[in-house]
Amino acid sequence: MKKLILFGRSECGKTTLTQTLRGQEISYHKTQYINNFDVIIDTPGEYAENRSLASALAIYSYEADVVGLLLSAIEPYSIYPPNIRPLVNREVIGIVTQIDRPNANPDRAEEWLKLAGCKTIFRISSYTKKGVWKILDYLREDGDVLPWDNEDDFIAQFTAQ
Repeated sequence: MKKLILFGRSECGKTTLTQTLRGQEISYHKTQYINNFDVIIDTPGEYAENRSLASALAIYSYEADVVGLLLSAIEPYSIYPPNIRPLVNREVIGIVTQIDRPNANPDRAEEWLKLAGCKTIFRISSYTKKGVWKILDYLREDGDVLPWDNEDDFIAQFTAQ
């Protein structure tokens, strides 16, 4: 699997997505430092929100194959400036989170990620698991075998536990 680093503001769903991608039960956990797991790097939101800490994200992006810019579908604004994608020499994807929330506007969030330079964008809900399997499939490399072939198989994997 390609290694994914997650960038985004606090409470946009980075840790929840990390738990879902790793097949863990979702529980609230405030990320206070960079967590470097097997194929996922989870970063604190403050690093993306604070200019003096943002350089750490650039350094840690070298540990990953893919940079994931997360933006919640309930955000009133985007923290990403236009065309930020070229600032890293890694593949950059956009991930719209919290699409299952009643006040969600995933179309707006997706447009903001496009403005940031993301060409590949995923819409996901870590709670319903909708769209999450597409990220795993995207990260799959030749020879990787996953126990699902579509979203229904992926969700069934979680409900069987």
